[in-house]
Amino acid sequence: MRVPVLPDCLPSRGNRFSRVVGRMLFDAMGWRIEGDFPPEPKMVVIVAPHTSNWDFIVGILAVFAIGIRARFIAKHTLFKPPLGALMRWFGGIPVNREAPQGMVPQAVEAIERAQSVFLAITPAGTRSSTRPWKSGFYRIAVAARVPIMPIAFDGEHKTIRLMPAFEPGGDYEADLPRLRAFFEGVRGIKP
Repeated sequence: MRVPVLPDCLPSRGNRFSRVVGRMLFDAMGWRIEGDFPPEPKMVVIVAPHTSNWDFIVGILAVFAIGIRARFIAKHTLFKPPLGALMRWFGGIPVNREAPQGMVPQAVEAIERAQSVFLAITPAGTRSSTRPWKSGFYRIAVAARVPIMPIAFDGEHKTIRLMPAFEPGGDYEADLPRLRAFFEGVRGIKP
């Protein structure tokens, strides 16, 4: 199984044992990874399409196989016992969706505090690939002045595709078609 090399500037997790176990389980499920990581210490990562709860399992196995410390945003209610500690261990960042200032400033603050961060977000915000993308991921990247890295979960070919980093220009409507083009022809785990 080919695993992309993790640049030194990106946050890592685990050890040789956890990477070997992650690779064995990832490989046993029949998945593979294509592409490489850009040498950027901080990124907002958009993962699409998000069509199944299996996306999380496949993603976590990929994280352990690669040895990257991925972070993700989830509603704060998921961080209560008994799941709270596990969600944080996996890399979860709790955000309160009803907070007056919204989730964007909370995410930007988390990025600014970190020396390096790989923040994964599903742009549709739900397990439905038919829903329009929300703009939160874009607003976070622009406000934090970090690139966006598209990652496609191709369920049809059981492939996770790492795409080149995308520098947002500040105009969501202009950049959205260019970002969505990375995912053309990609079918989720649950089509």
